[in-house]
Amino acid sequence: MEPMTTTDPSPRRYRCNACGNLTRFDVTSTVRTRAYHHYAVSGHLSIEDAEVLAEEIEDVSCRWCGNGSAVVELEAGDEAIDTSDQRPPEPRAD
Repeated sequence: MEPMTTTDPSPRRYRCNACGNLTRFDVTSTVRTRAYHHYAVSGHLSIEDAEVLAEEIEDVSCRWCGNGSAVVELEAGDEAIDTSDQRPPEPRAD
């Protein structure tokens, strides 16, 4: 089975207020889709024309520092933030 690709009409952007991360997050979500399944005579499945009907974001945590409570969703106007200088923080000495 080939991976399904969808186009999210409104991608979400996040920021971790604990460490400043703008680029790496673990997102747990439930997605409901409608898609065209095309089976070849050999049995190979191709999934095409996938449409997202509903999506629920259940949890977002920062990949850099592991914090989940400090992650906020950015507003539409905040998307122009320059992330070119984003580097992960030094590893924690736990």
